Amino acid sequence: MQERHLNKDVYFKEQEYTTQKYVIPFVNEYLKVTKNIHVLEIGCGEAGNLKPFVDFGCKCMGVDLNKEKVEYAKDFYANHANASLITLVVEDIYNMVDEFKEGFDLIILRDVIEHIHNQEKFMNCLKSFVKPGGKIFFGFPPWQNPFGGHQQICRSKILSMLPYFHLLPLPLYKGVLKLFGETKGSIDDLVEIKETGISIERFEHILKKENWIIDKKKFFFINPNYEVKFGLKPREGFGVISATPVLRNFFTTACYYLISKK
Repeated sequence: MQERHLNKDVYFKEQEYTTQKYVIPFVNEYLKVTKNIHVLEIGCGEAGNLKPFVDFGCKCMGVDLNKEKVEYAKDFYANHANASLITLVVEDIYNMVDEFKEGFDLIILRDVIEHIHNQEKFMNCLKSFVKPGGKIFFGFPPWQNPFGGHQQICRSKILSMLPYFHLLPLPLYKGVLKLFGETKGSIDDLVEIKETGISIERFEHILKKENWIIDKKKFFFINPNYEVKFGLKPREGFGVISATPVLRNFFTTACYYLISKK
């Protein structure tokens, strides 16, 4: 497992940096980020993605199923000058439909949709959370990209840096994970990602089926988050590769989408 996944402070700062430098400018073209907007992050984890919004004076809420990560986030924001503007909750999003009804101008999901089961149900549920004129931002890695299996969380250093091996048939994939000493919990997590991983085409099919409008999208050959992780300058997808369905999934390390309700 890479050190950044064990150090919550490092991971928090990575989230903050990428959201400030890349996510907010991406959103700003269609929804001006001001202190008057209400922001929800689903799958917030340590809530680093929300910090630029809290710094700016936006009212924010983060929701996650992981109690440990949310407790870390609460500790971090306890002494923030705008601590009163952020609410952090451990809960299943489906249990908050009534509470969240048309409550948010902007909803953020970074590296989350590829972990969710029954993505059609989830996308339909989101409709009730968005205010008229509101937007939802998605950032996710297509399943078929070199590290789309999230193998960077593997404890084996070899597997954590091994591209594309998550595309092996499931029995062989699980066998490799066991061979390299991954724990049962780690294997279960990685198999779940294999089961829920999403392609560009499947994501857009779901959007169309559930009557969402794509306001803006961008594909990256080098993920914007790699700048702070590895010192690599982000690069958008290029040429025939990014224009070719299916093929582009293998060379796109991040997709950015901004969507709204019809």
